[in-house]
Amino acid sequence: MINKPNGGGIARIFKATECSRKGLVAAWRFEAAFRQEAMLAMLMFPFSFYLASSTEHWALLVGTLFLVMIVELLNSAIEALTDRVSLERHELSGRAKDMGSAAVTFSLLIVGLVWGVAIYNKLLV
Repeated sequence: MINKPNGGGIARIFKATECSRKGLVAAWRFEAAFRQEAMLAMLMFPFSFYLASSTEHWALLVGTLFLVMIVELLNSAIEALTDRVSLERHELSGRAKDMGSAAVTFSLLIVGLVWGVAIYNKLLV
C-alpha cells in the first residue's frame, strides 16, 4: 500500500475539506471570472424557488449554477497550472486555456437554456 500525503480514513476527509476551502478562497481572491459567476449565481438562486415547478426542477436550476462554478474552478486550475509551468507563449498552453474557456462557455449556455425554458414556461405559458 502506498502512503498518501493526506493520509487515509476520516483524517483524509478533513484534510481534503481543508484543501477545498483553500481552493475556494484562492478562486475568490485571484479569479475575477469566478467572483462574477459566483455573484451571478447568488443573485439567481432566490429566483430558482419562484421559477421551479417541482423539487426536481428546482434541483436542475440550482445544479446548472453549480455546474458553472465547477467548470470555472477547473478552468482556473488549468490556467494556474499552465502559468506555473511557463509564462512563455506556447501553442499548447494557449490551446489548453482556450479549451478551458470553451468549457465555461458551454456551461453558461446550459444555464441559459435551462433557465430560459424555465422563465418561458413560468411567464409566457
